[in-house]
Amino acid sequence: MSERPEGARPPALSGSELPDYAQAPEWLTVLRRFRRHRAAMASAVVLLIVVACAAGAGVIAPHGATEQHLDRILEPPSRDFLLGSDTLGRDNLSRILYGGRISLLVGGAVALMSGVIGTSVGLVAGYYGRWVDAVLMRLADTMLALPGLMVVIIAARILGDGVWDVVIVLAGITWMIPARIVRGKVLALKEREFVEAARALGVPNRRIIVRHLLPNLAGEVMVSVSLTVAAAILAESTLSFLGLGVSATRTATWGNMLGGNEGFVIIAPWLVWAPGLAIVVTALCVNFVGDGLRDSLDPTQDHR
Repeated sequence: MSERPEGARPPALSGSELPDYAQAPEWLTVLRRFRRHRAAMASAVVLLIVVACAAGAGVIAPHGATEQHLDRILEPPSRDFLLGSDTLGRDNLSRILYGGRISLLVGGAVALMSGVIGTSVGLVAGYYGRWVDAVLMRLADTMLALPGLMVVIIAARILGDGVWDVVIVLAGITWMIPARIVRGKVLALKEREFVEAARALGVPNRRIIVRHLLPNLAGEVMVSVSLTVAAAILAESTLSFLGLGVSATRTATWGNMLGGNEGFVIIAPWLVWAPGLAIVVTALCVNFVGDGLRDSLDPTQDHR
């Protein structure tokens, strides 16, 4: 082996010879891992189409959300009404597109609100420990021990049937899971060298939590939030089926479309299977995307 002259630069490595961590930033590595997850990629594409159709309902929908055709009540799927019409002659497809806006809004808002609350509670409980941890975790345990459906029904009766009433109710019963996940991660992170070094340097606790702990929780929080979206959409559908969700007199949602037409499952099945299929497809896609994110953000997974 020939010796390199003193002071000479080492030969440059090609891109294929560089280690994985030196070839690309972390977010790009995660994206590459996610792209290898075929089910998650396909679900992400379908989910984007669903969101785009709901957002562009004003352009895509063939009829208005409340436009009535009283001479064409309960018409089966046809060229004019691709998914049939309902008991008031309204186009089922148009109502599904407009209703998707509310259902997706509820799912996203619940996931965001419960994620913020759960992450905050988990960070404080895990970092400060002692009586703070005991009080917050006993509160979470108490909420988890209560029958969820009973709590939701009582809260829905108290607050009302508006969109944001339903969001508050559902967020109030879903923040405990992300709180426990975040707390467990913080208990491990706060013993790491970088946190001990920050404490030794006199860095305030708030700065340690925001600048050192929170960025290391991004993966867990993202996965938890994504899975909560599907759970919230299904929960809103359950509430609407029971007559406690978003009122059909306010706006259409997939849930109240399904719940308000269960009596027509024999004579007009399109009124039931169309919104039901929208709920199932969206929930499945969100769950698959959540699984893909979890696998992509976990460095211990085999991504070959």
